[in-house]
Amino acid sequence: MQGLRWVQLSGDERDEFLGDGGTGVLSFATDPGEPPVSIPVSYGYFADANSIYFRLSVPEDSRKKSLVDNPVSFVVHRETEAGWRSVVATGRLEEVDDAPYESAALQGLWAVDIPTVDVFERPPSEIPYETFRLRPDDFTGRKEVETEE
Repeated sequence: MQGLRWVQLSGDERDEFLGDGGTGVLSFATDPGEPPVSIPVSYGYFADANSIYFRLSVPEDSRKKSLVDNPVSFVVHRETEAGWRSVVATGRLEEVDDAPYESAALQGLWAVDIPTVDVFERPPSEIPYETFRLRPDDFTGRKEVETEE
């Protein structure tokens, strides 16, 4: 009988899986007893600096504005030709928009490809965005492997 088990992705496998950008789910910590606030997002990944970038919509009435300083977790998962893969990163977001031109945070942003997804009921040019970077405190990946039982 054939079964499945999960093993850790190597750093190189994690980097290949994340590529230079894609989509995932970003979750913000909230008050104890409250569920986290989780949103689907586009991301860009710069492997050389272990940095994940997000361009988040933050209208004045957005709950995200009050949450961006909270701890976050970010999850990417999908089925590949070699089976299921997932990556989980945790830490805190760092705002990039006001970073100096020569900063590593801003330089890394230029190396990524954050997909543009239009999910709003108004033109993207009318929506305020802010760019953030996550340099994970914890960064793990898992993959499924077949076993013979």
